[in-house]
Amino acid sequence: MTSSPLAGLTVVSIEQAVAAPFATRQLADLGARVIKIERASGDFARGYDTTVKGEASYFVWLNRGKESVVLDLKDEHDQGVLRSMLRKADIFVSNLAPGAIDRMGLDREALREINPRLISISISGFGTSGPYARKKAYDLIIQCETGLLSLTGTEQDPAKVGVSIADIAAGMYAYSGALAALIQRGRTGQGDHIEISMLEALGEWMQQTYLYAEYSGKAPKRSGPAHASIAPYGPFQASDGVLFLGLQNEREWALFCDRVLQQQDLAEDPAYSSNSLRVTNRGKLGQLIEERLAARTVAEVQALLDEIGIANAQMRTMAEYSAHPQLAARERWAEIETPGGPVRVAVPPVTFGEPIMGAVPALGEHTERVLAEFGRSRA
Repeated sequence: MTSSPLAGLTVVSIEQAVAAPFATRQLADLGARVIKIERASGDFARGYDTTVKGEASYFVWLNRGKESVVLDLKDEHDQGVLRSMLRKADIFVSNLAPGAIDRMGLDREALREINPRLISISISGFGTSGPYARKKAYDLIIQCETGLLSLTGTEQDPAKVGVSIADIAAGMYAYSGALAALIQRGRTGQGDHIEISMLEALGEWMQQTYLYAEYSGKAPKRSGPAHASIAPYGPFQASDGVLFLGLQNEREWALFCDRVLQQQDLAEDPAYSSNSLRVTNRGKLGQLIEERLAARTVAEVQALLDEIGIANAQMRTMAEYSAHPQLAARERWAEIETPGGPVRVAVPPVTFGEPIMGAVPALGEHTERVLAEFGRSRA
């Protein structure tokens, strides 16, 4: 059996909501010990809903494999407990409200004095300097501030992305930053401090659209499920339902015209002979494609598209995703324990040998054991 790559490492996290818990759960999935510090009322994500056997869906998703320790970080004793943990920890992650960590006396210099080998990661909405440093941020706020909301939805109405994409982006960079810092520490013996802002994390994902707008002088238009700058790319009506297509280059366009539309000369039509022309004339092109697909079922068209190597899909519901034949064939589901009982979840994308997918902790489940371990029991 392959050993867990992060076995033996300890992560302490003062975390809430999505961004930091997403980062630390991935570290836990790779074998790190993750100690999650919670207030007496718990991470507020515990209260988002009660849909997963009495637990919140967000919390179950983000917190498996962690130890829950309740501390009052305004209390001198509990502050001492935290410092004891940090002296022995490898990574410290936080995503509290602006200024909260500094008020605890855990700024960058203080952490270096506590443990020179410690890798500290601070996740914030807008960064720790600049005019927005103290501004509160949630996922919708960052989708607005990065311009993402101006790109999603229909021409008439903007729409928020349906998952917490700004939090996930920040969590992914915190996770990858932690791994890079561990490699650097292996060379230098010293820890480091990493700052991640949600604005900059999601902003990195927006760079293609920024470049397009900056250098074309035109902001991309909202295009619903279609692609703003590639055509044909999006939904098309067949005889019994909607089919989604994704064509990427001129070779695929010529093949699509010949084999699917059965109109080979369309590939060289002056209105459609390049991607930019197809985007300009996407309305007429869409009508033409749907006229050709009207006599065939979605399954028939998909079979032909798969045969000639052109990307396609049907829009699945969450229930259909849960029963996805590809995930079932690859055995990409597993059960984890929660306070309410076992729950079926997806196996993480990166695994080494058998996946490590620990239980979701009850609030404060590990408090007394961890207090005893770090020599500061309240007894």
